[in-house]
This record gives sequence, structure tokens and C-alpha cells, in this order.
Amino acid sequence: MDKILVHGGATLKGTVRISGSKNSALPILAATLLTNDPCIVHRVPDLSDIHYMLTILSHLGCDVERASGTVQVKAAQLRTEAPYEIVRKMRASVCVLGPLLGREKEATVSLPGGCVIGDRPIDLHLKGFEALGAAVRVQGGNVKVLAPRLKGALIDMRGKYGSTVLGTDNVMMAAVLAEGMTVIDGAAEEPEVVDLANFLIKMGAKIEGAGTSRIIIEGVKELHGAEHTVIPDRIEAGTFLVAGAIAGEEIILQKVNPQHLLSVTVPLQKAGYVVETNGETLKLRRNGGSLPLELETEPYPGFPTDMQAQMCALLATSPGTSRVTEHIFPQRFMHIAELKRMGADIELENATAVIRGVGQLSGAPVMASDLRASAALVLAGLRAEGITEINRVYHIDRGYESIDEKLNLLGANIERVKA
Repeated sequence: MDKILVHGGATLKGTVRISGSKNSALPILAATLLTNDPCIVHRVPDLSDIHYMLTILSHLGCDVERASGTVQVKAAQLRTEAPYEIVRKMRASVCVLGPLLGREKEATVSLPGGCVIGDRPIDLHLKGFEALGAAVRVQGGNVKVLAPRLKGALIDMRGKYGSTVLGTDNVMMAAVLAEGMTVIDGAAEEPEVVDLANFLIKMGAKIEGAGTSRIIIEGVKELHGAEHTVIPDRIEAGTFLVAGAIAGEEIILQKVNPQHLLSVTVPLQKAGYVVETNGETLKLRRNGGSLPLELETEPYPGFPTDMQAQMCALLATSPGTSRVTEHIFPQRFMHIAELKRMGADIELENATAVIRGVGQLSGAPVMASDLRASAALVLAGLRAEGITEINRVYHIDRGYESIDEKLNLLGANIERVKA
């Protein structure tokens, strides 16, 4: 098992190219199950989560070819069962339920794994399938869905902590082959949902309203193959922006969608950083000292929960007192204890982290608990004195394509070694 050693004190400067979005690519790859025609997907990032998804597709009977960021999938003959040993490492594996139900009218998928960041139930996914006419049974750690026919319905996808991105994706993929009209109220508005909808439309689906809280789907009898390029990964881009804020003079991000990043760039500007936009390029540079912030995670277009840990790392060395409240996954603060090991002054008050900025962090052995927490620890290590040893870095490989190599190209001093 690898670990990462971050030698603190380096100054970041230069240009980094942002990869395709993991959270778009996974459901888009799952959507290839909806047709027996070949589908081609470009800008697919080289991540362990992507590898797991392609393994699942192969297990389900797909012919899968992958080369240089392009994946071709042909799902001619399908199995409808994905057992635990196939799906256990990735929560997003649940998104094969929707397309399998839509095309084959049945599916059995083991309850998935993934990051340990609190309760992330799939009850809204199943509620949506039931509204479309499917019988749903959860037994022995498996989810079984069965529907001789799917019929359009009015479905409310609002949950306790807001809308669900994967749930919206899953129901949308099932509904495109249902009879009649489906209306998803309380739909997730994230760019990744729009990206999936655009791919489905290229396949022949009839979808309106993606990117709003109401998506209207007119079912069609069948879909055909399509070719699509995945949108840039806004969370990877946001992570590199925060890296530049923590340890940079000036960094430039290429191949991004600045509109998708406003929820990150606006707070960074409030904290005193200069952010400049030019087409698909973002530039961040320092403008004096950093200021404290008050942030609350919210569904898109609000501040993303997937950037909460990284921003905590930045605010840990920003003068003054900052507050970060987590509304999406209230238990998503496992990185706080590790940042405190590095000298951060952070206290939890229910779902709010009260962060009193310190002048300097110190390198220490720390443990990554989830994908974004591991990124936050890498960023904190950039600003720490000495060496930060980050264990369980398999988490970071789930969502960041060669993050250590990209940071080193900007001037960081990071080693990946065998534990």
C-alpha cells in the first residue's frame, strides 16, 4: 500500500491541466448499458474508481476498450447482477441500477462501499424506481429491482440534506426508456447531472430541464450509440485553486469551466486572492494576507461539500477565526483530527468547524479517511514545516489523476513510497 510524503515549504507556480470529471464519467459510463450500440466517451480520467466501473461493465457482459483517456463500450448482451466482490469498493457502482432497470427491466446489485463520511443511503434512488413501477427488495446486502414495464411518474427527489446527484442520475437513466412522461422534482442541479443528460440526449433520449430542480423526461422505445466528451472536474480544479492559495505565488488552471467553479472562486476572492478568467483558463495569485471566511456547504450552485476539507486546510493557516458548516454530510469532519495533529486549532461545534488560524503547521504522520480528506492533508502538508506522511492514499487515487505528479510540476516536493 502506498503512502505520500509531502516535504513542506515549497512554493507553487506554473500551469496545470485539469482532468475530466470523475462524477460525470461514472454515470455516463453506466449509461452505455442503455443501448446495444457502441458508445465512445472521451476525457475519461485515469482513476481507480473508473477502473472499478469498467470492471463492473465487463462483468455485466460489455465489451470495453480503453486507450489514452477514451473508452469504448458495447453492451450487446447483458447480465443483470453485480455481486459484492465487484461493487464493494465504490459507492457510485449503484448507478448501474437505473440503466439495467430501464433496458432489462430488472437488476440485482450489492449495496456499495466507498468513503467513510457518514450515512449516504440510497433510499431516494429506490423511491424513484418504485414510482416508475418497479418492485424493490433489499435482502442479504443486495438491492433487487424488477418491473415488467416502467411507466412515467411524478417523482420528488428531495432528501433530508437536499437533492441527491446519483439518485437523480439513476432515476433519469431508468426513466428515459419508461412509457410516457416522467417529472423529477427536487432534482440535483449539478453540472455533472447536466453532462449525463446531454449524453443521454445524444443517445436519443428526450430530456428537458437538466440543471434545474425540475427535469422532464419523455420516454422513448430505444436508444442508440453516441460519442461524448466529459466535462472538466470542478472538484479537482477547486483543489488546485486551494493548493495555489495555500502555497502558491501564481498558478494557472487549463481546461476548466469557470462557471462551474464560482462557488469556490468567489470565497477565495473574499479571502483576499485574485482570480482571473480567460476562456477555459483560470489564474490565481496572492494579494497580500489571507482573510478568514464563513462557509456553509450546500447543493450546487452553493459551496460544495467535496471542497469542505480542502478549504479547512487553507483556513487552518489563515489569520482570524473561520467557520465552516457542513449541511450535506454532517459527519464529514474526520480530517479535523488529522489537521489538529499537524498543529491546527480547530474545534467542532455540532456540524460547524471553528477554525482559528495558526501561523505554521508541522509535518506529522496522518491517516486519510476519505477521498477529499486525503486531498486536504496533502494541501496542509504543502504549508507544514517538515515532512507530512499520509497513509491510506488509495483514497486519493479514487478521485485525483496523478495529484502528486501534477503538484510536483508546480514546484511541490512530494514522494510516493511503498508503506
